[in-house]
Amino acid sequence: MASSAANILQRQFKELTRNPVPGFAVDLKDDNIFVWDVAIIGSPKTIYEGGYFKATMAFPPDYPFNPPTFRFDRDFYHPNVYLDGRLCISILHPPGDDPISGEKAEERWNPTQSVESVLMSIISLLADPNCSSPANVDAGVAYRKDRELYDSIVKNQVEISKKDIPPGFKMPQSEKDFMIAAPLEIEEDDNFWYESGDASDFDADDDNYDLDDEDEDD
Repeated sequence: MASSAANILQRQFKELTRNPVPGFAVDLKDDNIFVWDVAIIGSPKTIYEGGYFKATMAFPPDYPFNPPTFRFDRDFYHPNVYLDGRLCISILHPPGDDPISGEKAEERWNPTQSVESVLMSIISLLADPNCSSPANVDAGVAYRKDRELYDSIVKNQVEISKKDIPPGFKMPQSEKDFMIAAPLEIEEDDNFWYESGDASDFDADDDNYDLDDEDEDD
């Protein structure tokens, strides 16, 4: 199982290196494919502008059947971040319905998710916190009732986070730098499948693979 997870993570890491998600930088921690260094770069015209927030993303040996964890390396003041830095977000909760929290399976983790979809969900959560069941109650109260205090704490953490900007790293400067490029339109070729062979010829190293097939190989 771990070898299957490693192969999937290698593919996802390669794709994110080739086509980075705007506002994020990723690298491996100590060359371990199961532990990633992630940096969230604050978007222009937000209270996070200019920030470089480092975090650690750790993957289980049965990924993608169970979710990774995401923890900020420094204090991060946000209604949905615990005091120890752990991010509380539905997409990273184990698969299936949770009758206690009321979360439905479609809100939580499932094997079709990827690192990219998690990162995009984190960006959405930063911009629009969920204060109905906050991980940090004080931050949730400040966000709803004292936005000036909330913003001042976050901006102070932005300044602290700048100490983590790597030497030579070019920080994005404009809103355009944070926009996801539109996918290239590829003209279909009727002869493609005849030249490439049937889809069933794809092996485990191809991007189009069946998770169930990989389980049978382990």
